[in-house]
Amino acid sequence: MSALQSPPGGTDRMSGRAWGVLFVLCGAIFLEGVDVAMLNVALPSIRADLGLSTGMLQWVMSAYVLGYGGFMLLGGRAADLFGRRQMFIFWLTVFLLFSGMGGLATEGWMLITARFVTGVAAAFMTPAGLSIITTSFDEGPQRNKALLVYSGTAAGGFSVGLVVGGLLASIDWRWVFFAPVILSFLILVTGLALIPKSPRPDRTGQGVDLGGAVSVTAAILLLVFSVERATHVPAAQTTLTVAASLMLFLAFVLIERKVSAPLVRLGIFRTGTLVRSNLSGLLFAAGFFGFQFILVLYLQELRGWSTLETSFALMVIGIDAILSPTLTPKLVNKFGNARVIFGGLLLSVLSYALMLPLGLDWTYLMMLPSLFVLGLSFSLAYGPLTIVATEGIEEEEQGVAGGLLYTCFQFGAALGLSSAGAVITAVTEGTSPQAMLDGHRAALLVPLVAAAIAVVISMFGLRGKSGAASAEPAAESGPVLESAESSR
Repeated sequence: MSALQSPPGGTDRMSGRAWGVLFVLCGAIFLEGVDVAMLNVALPSIRADLGLSTGMLQWVMSAYVLGYGGFMLLGGRAADLFGRRQMFIFWLTVFLLFSGMGGLATEGWMLITARFVTGVAAAFMTPAGLSIITTSFDEGPQRNKALLVYSGTAAGGFSVGLVVGGLLASIDWRWVFFAPVILSFLILVTGLALIPKSPRPDRTGQGVDLGGAVSVTAAILLLVFSVERATHVPAAQTTLTVAASLMLFLAFVLIERKVSAPLVRLGIFRTGTLVRSNLSGLLFAAGFFGFQFILVLYLQELRGWSTLETSFALMVIGIDAILSPTLTPKLVNKFGNARVIFGGLLLSVLSYALMLPLGLDWTYLMMLPSLFVLGLSFSLAYGPLTIVATEGIEEEEQGVAGGLLYTCFQFGAALGLSSAGAVITAVTEGTSPQAMLDGHRAALLVPLVAAAIAVVISMFGLRGKSGAASAEPAAESGPVLESAESSR
């Protein structure tokens, strides 16, 4: 029996080898979160050193979003077709190299190019890592535990990155790029040693769907581009790019209906849990990132807080890094994924509602309940959404399922950020503190509405299979990472 195969009557407990592989994959998703968060707080230092205009500075962030969101679906399918370990290791190496190039950039265009390629690397690396988990652990308590630890690590990366980015940027902004290089190298070496080799997937009759890949990648790129630029360009231009994106999506659907080996089998969208989790994830991400954007502007522009003070203020949201692997698994086992997701989304509505009366003289203690509830909400919703999005999907489509989910997360984040920015711009009349506060208050309705719609969508899953308590042991037949000793 293979060292990676569970014996008959396999246990729910994970072996040391399994924990090692999970550690590597968690390191990669932690790296992605840290990378994004550190850059957020380093932007002012980058602009001052490289002399970037506001528009070019915005593209330092948007280039990564475009690469990440645009190529995620293709990345998920590539993992299924060319091997999950191979894709993970190769694109982690690309991530390492181009993160380093970002730190060496002396011109704005060099930095933007490096960020775009880094985003593309993350788009291939992330679904490959997720699908290694979902194909290596049995459905049930063991996979749930692995995914909840994984999602908690992702959240922890973002929270830690906010503070570490502020500290590194105060020394030299280039360390915001060099630090991920060091971490990437450690993860790469460990991954090569621990992630088990697997036979190359049988691609007989499954050629690369180039037409589908080009059309859907171009469609997603255009859509994310439209959302990112919506507040900076005339409405007619946004309408044109959105229309072009929709036409490309239509072309993609027509191609997928005809080809023998589609990039995305359209029948996968008949899985109700997948559709609900993706829509809920999109709206949840829109609310979460839109809310953080509004709060950062409020603290820094209206209250005069420093970057580091703002980072520490938002750290409380990082409580989800503790709760996701500890509290959430117990709740999932007792109540089921769908009910835990529903509760998490309800808490997000409460969090945003608590912040609606925001005033110019609010103390941090007045904001704390909203931030704490948001961290609790994230711990309950994010991990179980990841579980449900890949639940019941055939092994050969796990990469696509992961790619779909992370595409929705990324597009939701872009949508939330741009919508919040658009409302602030439209409502704010004048430069007085009160006028700016009115704009921020109005923008808080964006995350509130997004979360409320997600709650309604998630209600349809309460009667489904994933809504029931899932405390039953994992199936005995799936491939589970086990040590050679336990396999004998």
